[in-house]
Amino acid sequence: MPLDAGHIWAKASMITAAEILKQPERALHLTAATSRRGSAPAEQWFIDGGPHTVGIIASVTRPFCADCDRVRLTADGQLRSCLFASRETDLRPLLRGGEHGRPATDTDIAERWRATLWAKKAGHGINEEASAFPTVP
Repeated sequence: MPLDAGHIWAKASMITAAEILKQPERALHLTAATSRRGSAPAEQWFIDGGPHTVGIIASVTRPFCADCDRVRLTADGQLRSCLFASRETDLRPLLRGGEHGRPATDTDIAERWRATLWAKKAGHGINEEASAFPTVP
């Protein structure tokens, strides 16, 4: 997944899932796994009929947003509803004791978490013309 910490990723230089699959197929026979992918980020492929598999996460050329059920809590207390989200929810004050002069409860944290998830976009939008990677400080 192009997380781009160095801010150098460009769509023009991206290697697609189809191109990635061509490489091992030069020496191996790959067949799509028969089990349903569900919310897993990787598409699984059997190597030479199985039982071994290889997984490819192609979040740009084969997005799985509709099935994604993941959220991320960063080391500094930021909740991300998507790796490509342009905004984060700061849970640090709640996790460190509270806000507005009163201690935070588990319910306070759960409500903030839920509000973030309800605001999650339907897709990461990286293939849209106006998309940009998050610039989180």
